[in-house]
Amino acid sequence: MHPHGPGTFPGRPPKASRPHGHLVLAAALALAGCGEKANPQAAPEVIVAPVIEKEVPITTEWVGTLKGYVNAEIRPKVSGYILSQAYKEGSLVREGDLLFQIDPKQFQAALDQAQGGLAQAQAVLGKTEIDVKRYRPLVPVGAVSRQELDNAVQANLAARAQVESARAAQEQARFNLEWSRVVSPIDGIAGLAQAQVGDLVGPSGPDPLTTVSKLDPIKVSFNISEQEYLRYAERINEEQGGEKGGLELILADGSVYPHRGTAIFANRQVDVTTGTITIEGAFPNPGNLLRPGQFARVVAVTRRLAGALVIPQRAVRDLQSLTQVAVVGPGDKVTFRSVELGPAIGTDYVVTAGLRAGDRVVVEGLQRIRDGMPVKPRPAPRSAPAPARAGK
Repeated sequence: MHPHGPGTFPGRPPKASRPHGHLVLAAALALAGCGEKANPQAAPEVIVAPVIEKEVPITTEWVGTLKGYVNAEIRPKVSGYILSQAYKEGSLVREGDLLFQIDPKQFQAALDQAQGGLAQAQAVLGKTEIDVKRYRPLVPVGAVSRQELDNAVQANLAARAQVESARAAQEQARFNLEWSRVVSPIDGIAGLAQAQVGDLVGPSGPDPLTTVSKLDPIKVSFNISEQEYLRYAERINEEQGGEKGGLELILADGSVYPHRGTAIFANRQVDVTTGTITIEGAFPNPGNLLRPGQFARVVAVTRRLAGALVIPQRAVRDLQSLTQVAVVGPGDKVTFRSVELGPAIGTDYVVTAGLRAGDRVVVEGLQRIRDGMPVKPRPAPRSAPAPARAGK
């Protein structure tokens, strides 16, 4: 037997050893190549939105205070003791409704006295008129002197004046009796009573008996800066000229009041100490939901940006003091761009530099992409933007 085993020769490898190794290497390379072609790295799917060019209304927001459209302080015109309170506090009253009754007895007595004084003065007037008529034809025949006639005429004139004075006193007494009934001068909501039954009240009292406020419509008062006024003045003039509904009210609980208001008044001057000017608006208030003294935020369109570029806020990425967006360009490849932002518009931003209308920006999937990477873009549904808020 050959020492190297059957079928072998010294110094020569087995027949199948070299070709078998080549086949294994070739098969491995082929499989590796097939694996690369069969499992390429898939492009990530992203949601994109177009950059839209449109006119954007810019709104500004201020803190306002609500107050009655008309606020009537109810004060007595005569002095006396309150006999009764005729209204329910916080209730709606109509013009002419009785609020308080002041004891009328003294005023009735004064009226009776004034009526008696008027009757007495009218009797004196009647006598002087008779004297003048009797003396006048007697003067030419010398039966009565000229002096006596002149005295009768002057007495008649004095009696006439006394009648007018007595009539005025009677009218004043009648007014005082009527004023003992304290009534509402307007339709509105009557407030808390500041005087109670039995209190002695009068015109010189420090406090009103109560206050009645007309609440529909209701006013809102707010202060704006001189710069804001210059932007808003044209809009105020438009509303005063007939265009309505330029104001929106956001209540203390964050809800938007369903009725829009109108600017009705701008103060005649700027407050030199604060640099602000007072603006007043009026809002419909059916059901008297809003009440004086409430605080609310007033929102108004102060200017409009023509041709503004708008993108969703979720497309923006802040990185090391840079504001960037991912733009899907030709070949569906991503490019990160630095942009400059303007005011916010609800869930969107106005872009002032870095983009063009029609650019596609990534709004979902930013965490899965990098610069230069190919992606599979899918369009996002888009809703109408809200007005922009200034200063955002």
